[in-house]
Amino acid sequence: MHRRKGPLIIIGGAEDKTGECRILRKFLEIGGGRHARVLVMTVATELPIEVGMDYVEVFKRLGAEDVRTFDVSAREAANRDSAVEFVRDATCIFFTGGDQLRITKLLGGTRIDAALHAALRAGVPLAGTSAGASMMSSTMIVDGEGETNPRICVVNMAPGMEFLEGAVVDQHFAQRGRVGRLVSAVAQYPHHLGLGIDEDTAVIVEGTVFRVLGSGAVSVVDAGALTHSNLGTVAADESLALCGIQLHILPDGYGFDLHARQPITDWERWHAEHKELTK
Repeated sequence: MHRRKGPLIIIGGAEDKTGECRILRKFLEIGGGRHARVLVMTVATELPIEVGMDYVEVFKRLGAEDVRTFDVSAREAANRDSAVEFVRDATCIFFTGGDQLRITKLLGGTRIDAALHAALRAGVPLAGTSAGASMMSSTMIVDGEGETNPRICVVNMAPGMEFLEGAVVDQHFAQRGRVGRLVSAVAQYPHHLGLGIDEDTAVIVEGTVFRVLGSGAVSVVDAGALTHSNLGTVAADESLALCGIQLHILPDGYGFDLHARQPITDWERWHAEHKELTK
């Protein structure tokens, strides 16, 4: 996590776009307010025009004067000078939902990939919703079953874009009953924390900590203190036995220290006392 500087806004999907828009408003505020240069990346979706215009309308309604969309349908486009300039010119970057594999397949290892990481190191806020949230981690959940008990076969994993280290992100979490597949993922990668983010809910990651914002909650699955597992002895479709796993449920106003693996129960008070850890 030491390589990242800019804040990450990781959204569980279906964020409010018509009411108070707390999450999108916060993203815009961090990115420069009405003076922000917002870049909406539609690479994850097969409907880039429709999805892109939805966010253009929302961000302009929230006060942004400069909102642009950018789509990548082939890796060649992600290596062009013009594509890199789009990223370099933005003061905040937003990835829409869709299919997270499209993001990694089209952007991974390209000049845009390098430009995005450079922008983040320079302090540019980077946000993603739904598929745009899943791709944030170094190892991402591609797909899997919901409403089921933990088993190896219920989740498929792949390399992510590596903006967030040390965690695996799942989205639409409570709404689609995904606790089983997140636990299955963390059981296979116990060195990672599992972040299950509900709809209309986000984690805002600054430095080694994050705060929760939104109407739902964030479930943090920690297998660091795992005392027993049958992972090496069961078939892929058999139930996992996992003892000693910790589960934290964090609503709006709470936070989490990713380095210490500890919840923060009063974010405002904690932040006032530990501002250096969010830099």
